[in-house]
Amino acid sequence: MREAFGATFIGPEGYLNTASYGLPPTATVDALERVHRRWAAGTAVGSDFDADIATGRAAFADLAGVPVSSVTMGASVAALLGPVASALPDGARVLVPEGEFTSVSFPFAAHHGRDVTVTEAPLHRLPEAASEYDVVAVSTVQSADGARVDLTALRSATEGSDTIVLLDATQQLGWLQLDLGWADVVVSSSYKWLLGPTGIAWGAYSDHLVDRLVPHHANRYAGGAPWDTTYGLPLRLTDDARRFDISPAWFPVVGAAASLAWISTLDIAEVTAHCRGLADRARTALGLPPGDSAIVSIPTEHAAARLQEAGVRASVRQGAARIAFALYNTEDDLDRVVRALNA
Repeated sequence: MREAFGATFIGPEGYLNTASYGLPPTATVDALERVHRRWAAGTAVGSDFDADIATGRAAFADLAGVPVSSVTMGASVAALLGPVASALPDGARVLVPEGEFTSVSFPFAAHHGRDVTVTEAPLHRLPEAASEYDVVAVSTVQSADGARVDLTALRSATEGSDTIVLLDATQQLGWLQLDLGWADVVVSSSYKWLLGPTGIAWGAYSDHLVDRLVPHHANRYAGGAPWDTTYGLPLRLTDDARRFDISPAWFPVVGAAASLAWISTLDIAEVTAHCRGLADRARTALGLPPGDSAIVSIPTEHAAARLQEAGVRASVRQGAARIAFALYNTEDDLDRVVRALNA
């Protein structure tokens, strides 16, 4: 058991794999246990989850810096990007970074039959090339190595153009506050730095884009009042981004809302300082180049095996060991890494 920022966590010592999935606060675990008990007792009803959906939506809007009316609830990043990809005209050109997480690139690449092309470029070259494309799609913090796109340059390069800017903030939200409200699309899963379960993701579509999208998964929740839009025609959808809502996964949305509500109360600048401070000290101790991310890529030979032997939970991406410092990590976790790799 450990404490961080006023919450307690059950997670083990040496857990540095938040870039794969985050550990929930005990309050989130308790909320999930309560709803599972209601399920087992047969006392849970669908309307019980409406408040969790509203809480999660508002907290995501706050963390992403977008209007709550622009926020929709999905099951995954890829599913939230599907309507955007489907709305592109035949022959559209999409730009992504080299090695981008495929939940960002595949929804567009799947439309190759309509001559939609997806071009990869080095991350640092995205801003200078973006205005030449119909869409630029990029993770604000790269999953594989934690590299960050220059959002200021990207915004400057695309402002006033017809280029759709799509930002996946999955590896950012929860530890780093950035201005994302200017983008056309902002998406994020809940199960990494937002410390929720899998099965819930959030997206925001800008006003000028939302009317171009078709709610392919229209359902009773897309009507905004699901208990009034359960049966029969005509089609009745909300005027805002809720018309793209999926029918929620009940239990994951409880966990997602509990963690999001707590994170949204934190001073994210303090969280950033904590996470980056540990990451910076790890880079210095391991002789790695400086960085500006909570994710550290370690290309040292046999690093992943040595970390595992030392009880460090990490992952391997693009041939390098990847560690990620979250708000619940400590100096002891850092020391464990340094001892393992400097022995």
